[in-house]
Amino acid sequence: MGQSYRELIAWQKAMDFVMEVYKTTRAFPHDELYGLASQLRRAAVLIPTNIAEGQARFSPQEFFYFLARARGSLVEVETQLLIAQNLSYFTPEHGKQLLDKSAELGRILNGLIASVRPAA
Repeated sequence: MGQSYRELIAWQKAMDFVMEVYKTTRAFPHDELYGLASQLRRAAVLIPTNIAEGQARFSPQEFFYFLARARGSLVEVETQLLIAQNLSYFTPEHGKQLLDKSAELGRILNGLIASVRPAA
């Protein structure tokens, strides 16, 4: 855990994913500004935030806890993206791109979680 959170690939990919979510939600209908768009943005922001906060903690158990929270936020975003896609807020192709990025981030995050998982 000696490296900076900024050096973690999971954090870097999560930051890129947040930017994609923000760009996508700009095109949502105006009446979604405080609804689904806000929820999506908030959940997306929590992914790199929890990775960073966990890495700054003093034990692998705490890091694991915050990585698990980041993973929870990621699946929350995936669910909300599917809802937005079902509401036709973006094209199916764009939805696939976002979900593919989410899946990649999930795999990276799962690898990081496995590397710090506390012994049972």
